[in-house]
Amino acid sequence: MSKVQIVTDSTADIPAELVEQLGITVVPLNVIFSDDEIYEDGVTLTSDQFYKKVEETKVIPSTSQPTPYQFEEVYRSLLGNEDNKVLSIHLSSKLSGTFQAATIAKQSIGEENAIYVVDSKRASYAIGIMVVEIAKLAKEGKSFEECKARLDELLSTTTVFFMVDTLEYLQKNGRIGKASAIFGSMLKIKPILSLSKEGEVFPFEKQRGQKKALNRMIELLIEQYGSEPVHVGITHAVNEALANEMINRIKGEFDVKSDVVSSIGAVIGAHVGPGTISIAMTKA
Repeated sequence: MSKVQIVTDSTADIPAELVEQLGITVVPLNVIFSDDEIYEDGVTLTSDQFYKKVEETKVIPSTSQPTPYQFEEVYRSLLGNEDNKVLSIHLSSKLSGTFQAATIAKQSIGEENAIYVVDSKRASYAIGIMVVEIAKLAKEGKSFEECKARLDELLSTTTVFFMVDTLEYLQKNGRIGKASAIFGSMLKIKPILSLSKEGEVFPFEKQRGQKKALNRMIELLIEQYGSEPVHVGITHAVNEALANEMINRIKGEFDVKSDVVSSIGAVIGAHVGPGTISIAMTKA
């Protein structure tokens, strides 16, 4: 009987205990502070170490995707049993070349029917929430076709809203214009950000102040999911108290079947900055 192997990348921000428990393979992206300081996200640089380093150096680092060779090594290892198949779920191709690198690796191996590479069109735990659900099915012994069918459902029913403490990081990394960043900072505007259907960051709405923005994020999710059972994930960048407060509020508003609170890792953190809070939700 074939076994479904689940692969993702470090931008999924899945807690280490879930990665281990569910047997998920995570391919790290890179965080670059200088030519001499390059780290593997979640491997040689933890999220705590990252935010401490950013605070001390005041440097907003750049990031880079894994190489096709890294993916090829992973895929060949997981396909050691000829009956195995791989579901490889990755960061939006509009935000990174990670999906393309994984696709090149698949083509190099030539196992068209054994490796399924997916552009999640999402980031952080909006990827992770899907990966975790599929990994649970794989662990239960579900078939490749069953896992793929459920993934297709999750891709169409998973939403993410997030709010950053400062727009500086998004601006420096080319996700929003400089004028928008200055305007938001001057007027204390807190844009509710999301990802488009194509997987690009865009301002969904603008609110004045953090409290109004967080309340509106929950309202938007209630409008979309109502009383349906859901899975939810809250990710934060050095903002654990607020993340815990939000998960408790969400449990009071929704029929929550599973919940995760996770720290935003170094790669996503390099783009959104400390203070960020994100809510990912999908139909259970």
